Amino acid sequence: MSDELVFYTNPMSRGRIVRWMLEEVGQPYRTEVVGFGPPMKAAEYKALNPMGKVPALKHGEMIVTECAAICAYLADAFPQAGLAPAPGSKERGPYYRWLFFGAGPTEAAVTNKTLGVEVPPEKAGWVGYGCFADVMDTLEKAVSQDEYLVGDRFSAADVYLGAQIGWGLQFGTMERRPAFEAYAKRLQARPAAIRANEIDNALMPEQQPAAV
Repeated sequence: MSDELVFYTNPMSRGRIVRWMLEEVGQPYRTEVVGFGPPMKAAEYKALNPMGKVPALKHGEMIVTECAAICAYLADAFPQAGLAPAPGSKERGPYYRWLFFGAGPTEAAVTNKTLGVEVPPEKAGWVGYGCFADVMDTLEKAVSQDEYLVGDRFSAADVYLGAQIGWGLQFGTMERRPAFEAYAKRLQARPAAIRANEIDNALMPEQQPAAV
């Protein structure tokens, strides 16, 4: 069975998170750029991801979708990269905690805030994140306690949550707090993050509509 890594993405999507993770892992991979609209909804692509969206990762016969899941999968599939604490270690708990805090409360809270969806205080118990302010305060505490989310060890949790914070600062969907800015600056200086951005930025012109 082939162990080839095939990465389905679009440079103007959350696939940029997985690109960064792949560059941190350091294994060879092939990129398939999928256009928005009909290409993502085509039967051939939806056989890989029924949601008809990117990113998706194929590793041999294994197919993984959803950014947080792909990051977690890659960290475990290539332990030599050191991007996840060892199973059973005391760091595994906070690693999972922050990886999925990004995929759950952070993603939902920022999306609702961006779309202007206001949860009435009396209904806060109905949503997993409670309120936007609580999510921001929790994130600020998480990135202020040490250099990375899991002590002094960079991990896949930093890739996923760090990318969200970086985008939030760039596009104004998160509050510009000093702790967020310092954390994002540290992560964006990583060689793998720089390489990933260069690769996706180089693909951007190919995705722009032709002038008429």
